[in-house]
Amino acid sequence: MKFQRREILLGLASGGLTMRALAQSETYPNKPVRVIVPFPPGGGGDNQARLILTRVAQELGQPFVFENIAGAGGNLGCQRAAHAAADGYTLLYGTNGTHGINHALYKNPGFDPQKDFQAVGRLSSLAAMLVIRPDLPVKTLAALIALIKARPGAYSFGSAGYGTTSHLAGEIFKAQAGLFAVHVPYRGGAAALVDLMGSRLDFMIDVAANTAPQVLGGRLKALAVTSAHRLPNFPELPTMMESGLPGYQLTAWDAVFAPAGTPSAIVEKVNASVRLALANPELRKQLTANGAEPYPSTAAELTQFVGTEMEKWGAAVKRSGATID
Repeated sequence: MKFQRREILLGLASGGLTMRALAQSETYPNKPVRVIVPFPPGGGGDNQARLILTRVAQELGQPFVFENIAGAGGNLGCQRAAHAAADGYTLLYGTNGTHGINHALYKNPGFDPQKDFQAVGRLSSLAAMLVIRPDLPVKTLAALIALIKARPGAYSFGSAGYGTTSHLAGEIFKAQAGLFAVHVPYRGGAAALVDLMGSRLDFMIDVAANTAPQVLGGRLKALAVTSAHRLPNFPELPTMMESGLPGYQLTAWDAVFAPAGTPSAIVEKVNASVRLALANPELRKQLTANGAEPYPSTAAELTQFVGTEMEKWGAAVKRSGATID
């Protein structure tokens, strides 16, 4: 009898929690939602987050309050989001850096990308460009490869820092093309691009949102894009695969996450708002101009995607030898 009474009480308690979660989801959201952006304000990640998620907020019916918590490659912001209440009023803007690279790069990132977060939905896929200093005497990727091979170690490439997308993209390029080039890490991609434009570096692979304006302004030369297809705004620019590296395909990405345990009904509401936002013609036009492709998904698809990305980027980090205590 005691066992039966205990089971009944547990069942009632569980049912009460379920009913409470359902009630919360029916009224959600009834106040502003905090979005943690784990990068500095004004940077590429912050701009992308605000561009997309401001539209998501309109679809959801409540304003988003953006909070930049930068540091340790995005780890500090992710840690804060992981420990927030799982009620839908704290969301995280995550990327291939925070949820694909950092678990392998940092010995203790302070969070688990899979266990500490509930996937909500993907936002976009961001192609990168291989760009060179304006006075480098090559016009194609094949010519660049030949130039570097002729003088191993004489040429350098910049990145936003050890283990960043731009660093690993360069390392993968070196490995697949059989090159020896010197890696020069910076504190952020903007500083690296400044030195590239000033001919203090030779090449760099960075997301098109950062490189395209410099190419259009004539301050850098672009040789190829890293995506599977050519960019609509740069139809004359071949892909890395078209340029002689058949296995080279690399894109950055971003997505929305919530603390683990966030009710599924709330996750579904946010996911539906993300899908509506990404279908907006004006937003799609803005993303295309930034070299990004809208990439909506279900929460389950994002969960599976994060698992495969952790394996892919983890292998790239291992090949590069990069590590941060």
